[in-house]
Amino acid sequence: MPVTEPLFVVRSQRVVTGGGIAPAAIHVRGGKIERVAAWDDVPAGTRLDDVGELAVLPGIVDTHVHLNEPGRTEWEGFATATRAAAVGGVTTLVDMPLNSIPPTTTREAFAAKRAAAKGQCSVDVGFWGGVVPGNQRELAGLVTDGVRGFKCFLVDSGVAEFGWVGETELAPAMQILAGLGAPLLVHAEVAGPIDAATARLGDADPRRYATYLASRPPAAEEQAIELVMRLCRSTGARTHIVHHSAATAIPLLRAARAEGLPLTAETCPHYLHFTAEQIPDGATPFKCAPPIRDAANREALWAALAEGVLELVASDHSPCSPSLKALEAGDFIDAWGGVAGLQLALPIVWTEASRRGHTLVDVVRWMCAGPARLARLTGTKGAIAAGYDADLVVFADTEYTRITPELVQHRHKVTPYAGETVRGAIAATYLRGHKIAERGLSLATDLGALI
Repeated sequence: MPVTEPLFVVRSQRVVTGGGIAPAAIHVRGGKIERVAAWDDVPAGTRLDDVGELAVLPGIVDTHVHLNEPGRTEWEGFATATRAAAVGGVTTLVDMPLNSIPPTTTREAFAAKRAAAKGQCSVDVGFWGGVVPGNQRELAGLVTDGVRGFKCFLVDSGVAEFGWVGETELAPAMQILAGLGAPLLVHAEVAGPIDAATARLGDADPRRYATYLASRPPAAEEQAIELVMRLCRSTGARTHIVHHSAATAIPLLRAARAEGLPLTAETCPHYLHFTAEQIPDGATPFKCAPPIRDAANREALWAALAEGVLELVASDHSPCSPSLKALEAGDFIDAWGGVAGLQLALPIVWTEASRRGHTLVDVVRWMCAGPARLARLTGTKGAIAAGYDADLVVFADTEYTRITPELVQHRHKVTPYAGETVRGAIAATYLRGHKIAERGLSLATDLGALI
């Protein structure tokens, strides 16, 4: 007779499900949630982790992470990033196709990416493929091999290996993806407004954040979203705008939603936390594209999240080696653009959400259920419910955490969040019922699956 997996129970007075926050006992067997039971429903002799008043959330699903391995592992790699994820309450992440060499734009490259990841992941990892000029014939095979969807750029990506596409290449690719049922993730900036703005800047001081901000105007996002909306309408392809920044483009996203187009959008913790006014000149760890904009823009992003026009929050963890950040020169034009924040996303978002009267139910919708839906993982990830993976985060939501270099588990310590005090601390992380991190310590580094 087959051996039955033993029952394991995690219980709390505050379990966060789609229905709200309430006392519950989460019954786990064989890595899956068997059922969500009453708080006192714990059979005698069952292994029990009782976390008291600490909140229990589904594991965070982060669908926007640049792991960079193979090829640029000195920037970040599977071992370091997934360990940071585990410590930060992220149990599933989806790797972006660029910055690794080769990029994930062919079946052969995808095989190399999976081979590089094997055996060194602390959390579950999925993969996006890339749409670049000339790789249309690879798309169907990449879906067959297991990519969750595709990413494209409408402007220079910053790396030569991952070319950007215009309407000529994008329209037929979106026709193909519509037939495959795979989502397209779009870096929604176009070059025209950026080139014009850069030309107007002339010899403006590159150390000033205002110089960099002026070089990436909202019009670049607005025009890109107009293009994407038109192609989404004509092809029916499931389309998603990544790292949305410009509040002036929110009416376009609202119109797409009202029209019923299969078009969604995300924003990121750094756009919800920082403002342009507070970024010191020369502070290149804040550089990202699109840029962090002003305080009024930040509040408009929060309003769009509350409304549902922005559906989810993902980290856009995009680190590099410290030398590429031009830290000594403080040159925003030369510095690599990208914010490192994978490990810190949950407390950063909770800090700002709680200030605005949002609850942990909202955070779960934005950081668990929404990303799982985008990556086609609903039913497995992103909720505490029967049949789902037992991916759980025990969250001390009333504690405060000071972000220090010793705390950060990313390969490099360079992050604009350094020195911040944020609300919330990750007390424990479970992956399919196994405790993989506790209070900043990684407990297991090879339990992650490639999905």
